[in-house]
Amino acid sequence: MSPAGPLAAAYGRRRYAVLFYTLLVTLGAAPLLAALHFSTDLLQILLVLSLLAALLGVPGQRWRALLMIAAALALGLRAAPTTAVGSGLAAGALAVACAIAVLAGVSALRFAMGTARVDAEHIYAALSVYLLAGLLFGVVHWTTEQTWPGSLTDAASQAGGAPFSLSAAIYYSFVTLATLGYGDIVPRSEMARGVAVLEAIGGQLYVAVLVANLVGTRLSPSR
Repeated sequence: MSPAGPLAAAYGRRRYAVLFYTLLVTLGAAPLLAALHFSTDLLQILLVLSLLAALLGVPGQRWRALLMIAAALALGLRAAPTTAVGSGLAAGALAVACAIAVLAGVSALRFAMGTARVDAEHIYAALSVYLLAGLLFGVVHWTTEQTWPGSLTDAASQAGGAPFSLSAAIYYSFVTLATLGYGDIVPRSEMARGVAVLEAIGGQLYVAVLVANLVGTRLSPSR
């Protein structure tokens, strides 16, 4: 047996743990890259790599391979200069990447919820869905500001004269998802406010349903 066989089997048993820590590394890298004045493109590459890690948990080899090819194409289009591919194609690539992220999140959620016995992998899968949602909404907030400037007001960016960054959008997303509401970034347009309300309500409902489902599964003798 080749060395890749046991390695692949070990990864298959711990794929959601790997995904969870990959997402954590991406979240930790976002403010670090911003502080070191790296371009947004590098953070986008890290996000796509996290997306590829999430796709490895999608069941079905052919379906998973198709999604990974689509994600790789989206990465190529996003990495290419906008002047070369056009703003419409770049926006379409971002939309495709977001749709793939939703599918990966749904797959992880089905794995976490559709079990009769809760173990560490199911917990990691459920936590990964939460982190994926925060990152996905961060991209949505950033895209909203890029498409309709002025939709989000960032006090720090305005003071320094810098544009609204992707790392700031991710920060704002998790503040909204956890309903912290610091108030340093404020939604101004109807679109931005609608997305914020959807994220805040979805985050609270997810936590409530997740805890109820996992605790009920652990306590129910019939399951």
